[in-house]
Amino acid sequence: MIDDQIGLPQGTNRYKGNLHAHSTVSDGRLTPAEVVADFRAHGYQFLCLSEHDVFTDLSGEFDRDDFIVLPGIEASAYLYADGTDGRCARMRCHHMHGILGTDEMVAAAPAHFEHMERLEPIVRHGAWDGLSVARALRDELTRRGCAVMYNHPIWSRIEPEDILGLDGVFGIEVFNYDTVNEGGDGADTVYWDLLLRRGVAVGGVASDDSHHVTSFDDVFGGWVVVCAAELTRDAVVRALMAGEYYASSGPSIEGFGVREGALWVDCSPCERVTMVAGGPIGGNRTVIAPDGGAIERAEFRLSGCETYVRLECTDASGKTAWTNALR
Repeated sequence: MIDDQIGLPQGTNRYKGNLHAHSTVSDGRLTPAEVVADFRAHGYQFLCLSEHDVFTDLSGEFDRDDFIVLPGIEASAYLYADGTDGRCARMRCHHMHGILGTDEMVAAAPAHFEHMERLEPIVRHGAWDGLSVARALRDELTRRGCAVMYNHPIWSRIEPEDILGLDGVFGIEVFNYDTVNEGGDGADTVYWDLLLRRGVAVGGVASDDSHHVTSFDDVFGGWVVVCAAELTRDAVVRALMAGEYYASSGPSIEGFGVREGALWVDCSPCERVTMVAGGPIGGNRTVIAPDGGAIERAEFRLSGCETYVRLECTDASGKTAWTNALR
């Protein structure tokens, strides 16, 4: 039986942020200053400018009392079908965020990124041991004092064997607004649950992967809300690594947890709430609001067979919020 516990710390501040955004430093349309201004104007408190293969630290330029920029990089590894590096030969990739870690992580790191430092992608041709490549990329980011997040596995054409067993990452994108809207790739929750079923402690992240393009909407569609004592890089990253946040494309989650053998959640009005459970077949369950109604609290009696439980809260427009897993 899963022990009684609270999923989100009570009595702490909550900060909304996007962990995946691009500017003209890589392939975005707007300058860093314009991207930051846009997210601030839309009520965000933190942002990671995660440029392709380039580490940026713009915190000194853009941090304010009510908004911070997390230094970071979106690092890459690519598998090409043959000896060429052309786009048509690009078969799979790992895209992984390195977000500058807590103060302790930075102090203990044997190496550090410089602002605007490029990290050359790992490249393989013909075949690869995808899991080993992912671990090598993770290790390099960790060595530089970064917290690591795995991005959009469906868009990346990743096979399960390329990622299953990848520990040492705090989160995996379960919703990437760019790939959902542009390519219809869908959510990445299958990969998340495959990792959770194998005992890998990893959180679920929703983000934009924004480029501020004009051909389709790719911004303000996915975010995380962290529970942290203060709005600092150290406190926000500490909360991310501890799983003290929820991910959303719309609904809000006030609290969730396990009490006396029941999983509960309080949320903004939703059409349905689903408990996703590890363990035997048939453990998932859904509560659906009656016609014209809405759910703001749901409870699920646990069987005692669950190895983990998490929640998905979906509103009438189809937008979802995801809790992290409890064990």
